[in-house]
Amino acid sequence: MSAVRRAGVCGWPVAHSRSPLIHSYWLARYHLEGAYERFAVPPLGFPDFAASIGRDGVVGANVTVPHKEAAYAACERLTDAARATGAVNTLWREDGALWGDNTDVAGFLASLDAEAPGWRERVEDAVVLGAGGVARAIVHGLLSCGVQRVAIVNRTPARAAALAERFGPTTRPAAWDDLPHLLSKASLLANATILGMSGQPPLDVSLAPLRAEAIVVDVVYAPLETPLVEAAWRRGCVAFGGLGMLLRQAAPGFKRWFGKTPEVTPELRALVEADLRAEKGRT
Repeated sequence: MSAVRRAGVCGWPVAHSRSPLIHSYWLARYHLEGAYERFAVPPLGFPDFAASIGRDGVVGANVTVPHKEAAYAACERLTDAARATGAVNTLWREDGALWGDNTDVAGFLASLDAEAPGWRERVEDAVVLGAGGVARAIVHGLLSCGVQRVAIVNRTPARAAALAERFGPTTRPAAWDDLPHLLSKASLLANATILGMSGQPPLDVSLAPLRAEAIVVDVVYAPLETPLVEAAWRRGCVAFGGLGMLLRQAAPGFKRWFGKTPEVTPELRALVEADLRAEKGRT
């Protein structure tokens, strides 16, 4: 095995990921030897990538779109959060077995706590857009905090139905055409798709039915202020993007791979924000 501990982020595409910037900051801040890379892995190549963890110094990986459900299937051991969601975003090998965790759950909830204090006491109805790995984490997180009703809206109805079935009677699938009615009752809207991300199609959702006291969360962090977040601000809503969630979900993996619990500092957030704004200026 290589003497240098290597970790990275696995996705397709993966060039947009700021995870290397985050983990490299922590490696430098704590004077640790190691490397954090981007692993561009097409869908059919994921099983081979998963098998490579534990070789050539690769101690683990973060997993992003579209591999979170494939990562779940590849694991031999799972944390409670990974088992509950059916999706994995953090991989490592322990005693020969491939382990998986879903730190998106804790990252999402910590971001909500920071950006919308008191949300747990006032969110009863939520709408989640998407039915992939991030949506699973968000639905599980909301239900674990006592949210009473969660509507899952996806362009492919079968995926929304399967996710609602997984989480039980407090969730229900809904069609995109149902959004005006759903938003009129919602106290929280979460976009768990890549729509609206730089280089991706726009997210075509009217917030006209949404109440001003609702909370809007967009897991997209590039651009920093997505059209969804800006539209929510215009309605007077508390709204924020996915950078806080990205930073907070990264910390558990870093501790597992490099042995140090890292701090999400204002300096780190400013560093990533500056990088995102610089990229926007180049496009």
